[in-house]
Amino acid sequence: MGLDTSTIAARVQRVGQALPTGRMLADDVWGRRHHAIIRIAAAQAIGIAIFAAVSGHGPAVVLAWLGAIAGPLVVAVPQRLPRAARSFASSVSLFAASVAAVHLTGGLTEMHFHFFVMVGVVALYQDWVPFGVGLAIVLLHHGIVGSMHPHAVYGHGAALHHPLTWALIHGCFILAASLAHLAAWRLNEQQGLRDALTGLANRTLLRETLAGVLRRGAAVSVLFIDLDDFKDVNDSMGHSTGDHLLESVAGRLRGCVRGGDLVARLGGDEFALLVLGQPAAAREVAGRVVRALADPVHVDGRTVAVTASVGIADPSTDPEGSVESLLRNADLAMYLAKATGKNQVVAYADGMDRAARDKAELTGDLARALDGDQLEVYYQPTVMLHDGRSFGYEALLRWHHPQRGAVPPDVFIPLAEDSGHILAIGAWVLRTATAQAAAWARTGGAPVDVAVNLSPRQLADDAVLGLVADALAVSGLPARRLTLEITEGVLVRDVEAVTARLTRLRALGVRIAIDDFGTGYSSLSYLRRLPVDSVKIDRSFVSDLGSGGAATTLVSSIIELARSLHLDVVAEGVETEQQAAILRDLRCTQAQGYLYARPMPASQLDHAAPVP
Repeated sequence: MGLDTSTIAARVQRVGQALPTGRMLADDVWGRRHHAIIRIAAAQAIGIAIFAAVSGHGPAVVLAWLGAIAGPLVVAVPQRLPRAARSFASSVSLFAASVAAVHLTGGLTEMHFHFFVMVGVVALYQDWVPFGVGLAIVLLHHGIVGSMHPHAVYGHGAALHHPLTWALIHGCFILAASLAHLAAWRLNEQQGLRDALTGLANRTLLRETLAGVLRRGAAVSVLFIDLDDFKDVNDSMGHSTGDHLLESVAGRLRGCVRGGDLVARLGGDEFALLVLGQPAAAREVAGRVVRALADPVHVDGRTVAVTASVGIADPSTDPEGSVESLLRNADLAMYLAKATGKNQVVAYADGMDRAARDKAELTGDLARALDGDQLEVYYQPTVMLHDGRSFGYEALLRWHHPQRGAVPPDVFIPLAEDSGHILAIGAWVLRTATAQAAAWARTGGAPVDVAVNLSPRQLADDAVLGLVADALAVSGLPARRLTLEITEGVLVRDVEAVTARLTRLRALGVRIAIDDFGTGYSSLSYLRRLPVDSVKIDRSFVSDLGSGGAATTLVSSIIELARSLHLDVVAEGVETEQQAAILRDLRCTQAQGYLYARPMPASQLDHAAPVP
């Protein structure tokens, strides 16, 4: 039964797909290598012609070999022709020189090594076509010419008597040399396309794989994943622990994808997934990622809680549909997930690029806000619940933007944290608040307490100890009048390191408070171990008091827990007399909120002798 053209073409295509393939060389790289190979081929043509002439061959033979070697270069040189045609022609020239070297030396065995040298030269193309040319020329030349004129091809007796057998032997050696070069090429590619730490695909492989999927028109989504607050892990636990955490995260991400999907590490704590299929499949994988990272990771004998912000993009939301635009959109969605609370999944939608530009502009403005006198410290009194008497203040940061007006703290504080500006800003707030409290004490003749928030970035560095000591020394404020407030989230980074740093801060004489208690990760075991003096009940629980829900029971439990550990309790966000009455009944002793006073600049406060 005969085979039609389409069947033959299909089989050739299947054979081609079965061959190991690699990355196509960039045009400029391929061009430079091709030009070098052409120069080698041209030099060989001239060299073979000279060798033929000095060996006593006539002009006809010299010109014949010169034409056989240099002739294919007519096709190899023009840049308008496709790569395959040009590399095919140059390979024919190179191996024609090998044939000439064998013939002109009467089949000298050593001249056969010229074929292997040419295999190494055509390996620069990193393509199957030149290797196929070499293999075909060896089999045809050694098989046909070797059978008809064995003395012109072979220089040993065994080959003279069995030319076809030796043609196959030589062909196998050429094939083996080609496969060795291809294997080395693929291994080198893998080293250049894999992340050294995790073994995942790197950014280059991600882009090339995505480009291939888009060319095929297959449905695909891109997920960008950024670990939340990873820098704090490196700062507090060391880079070795951070690397082990990244390896653990990589393993969990591998477990979230399906066959055919790709997991890549882009660098630092950023990862990406290529998820084949419709957008619903990508959202399902993103959900698995968030759930997989929810469980704490055990690293070097420590327990580390890690969360991630995930952004999703797919071609349906992007008319351009290019590799660059999809990666950019997924990146924008991830940054929006991080800016709006972290530990969540956000899919790209129109307008996110404008939001990202706005965020970048605001971050840039924040860098100049401190030097531009746009930041101001407001103070909100802390009162005794039984009589409403103020005894101290919490320092709260406000930003008066020259164009935007008042920027809400829940907008600019996360920007300051992410950008690192919080270190300079936090130091300024601490110095300003301690100086103001000391000034009020001197003016009013009575001591004034002040509470200042420490950011996770500040607490992750031992430099905070010198910062606090210097602020107290310069202001003259007694250490016992300063309370440093931390959020529960810092506890999950490294409880041992946080506890040690808080202990050293407390040794300076300052007080430590846990802010927004009940919303984070602390537990009774943490609270017993931490060197703290007070807890501040989060306003979300206080606002529900009197609504008939479980808030009263929860607040009561927090108060009893604190009392059993001899800790003070401050209720935040008290806005109604009903809430205050319930808190008094629950034996809460201190409070803050609009019921007593809103945060105000120092110039608007009544400084008449707050009593400790």
